[in-house]
Amino acid sequence: MSDAAAKSILAGLIGSGIQASRSPALHEHEGDAQGLRYLYRLIDLDVLNLDLSELPSLLEAAERMGYTGLNITYPCKQAVIPLLDELSKEAASIGAVNTVVLRDGKRVGHNTDALGFGEGFRRGLPNASRQRVVQMGAGGAGAAVAHALLSQGVEQLTLFEVDPIRAQALADNLSRHFGNGRAVVGTDLETAMARADGLVNTTPIGMTKLPGTPVPPELLRAALWVSEIVYFPLETQLLRDARALGCQTLDGSVMAVFQAVKAFELFSGRQADADRMLKHFASFG
Repeated sequence: MSDAAAKSILAGLIGSGIQASRSPALHEHEGDAQGLRYLYRLIDLDVLNLDLSELPSLLEAAERMGYTGLNITYPCKQAVIPLLDELSKEAASIGAVNTVVLRDGKRVGHNTDALGFGEGFRRGLPNASRQRVVQMGAGGAGAAVAHALLSQGVEQLTLFEVDPIRAQALADNLSRHFGNGRAVVGTDLETAMARADGLVNTTPIGMTKLPGTPVPPELLRAALWVSEIVYFPLETQLLRDARALGCQTLDGSVMAVFQAVKAFELFSGRQADADRMLKHFASFG
């Protein structure tokens, strides 16, 4: 993208229950720092009283209004794929999209979640044991996180998901990319947790709109590390339970920032200042 074309950016986030999202502030603050006219809007299905059936209309409307691109979050990361013209290599491998670039009449889907989680994991839990990990959730975010975990050396990932068909589909996809047995569908959470080194929540449970925890507190123990991708609120019930036991924990902030860093670059054609975006995120308190 030319520098002239990059001076005005209109982007947005499509998802459900996203009013607490920090994406608008992150993108607009970085745009201001780089001298861009950068507007980032929330397209909240809950506020608009819409469901997934309206996703095609929302994409069409964004194109007509001149949007540069869209971030995609729960529950749209997989539903959006059939509506796109192209997928990046990462998005195709993961089977989920969280960023759509609208350019030259085409919709190109990308996935920056895996990069975001991977960077957060490297920074926040650099010495975490990686033999056995339990992951809650096998949806769009879960697919990206699973790819990141296996890429960083997790030996066996056990997936728990309310939809067993979706869980098996993700396990099969991971086996094709990383080898048989690296990912399996769990059936006994208590036993899996007793054997695990770490736990990652990729479900929306714990969000402001879906309070609670995906794992009973009695299944946690001090030797376990616990990671969360939810970042509003930054301290979920799961993290509170884990910290009360003395677990090593990782909140969703670094994943949120680094997926935004890459999305900013895709939308603007400019390299984002990751440290500046991290500091800005932290300033929210």
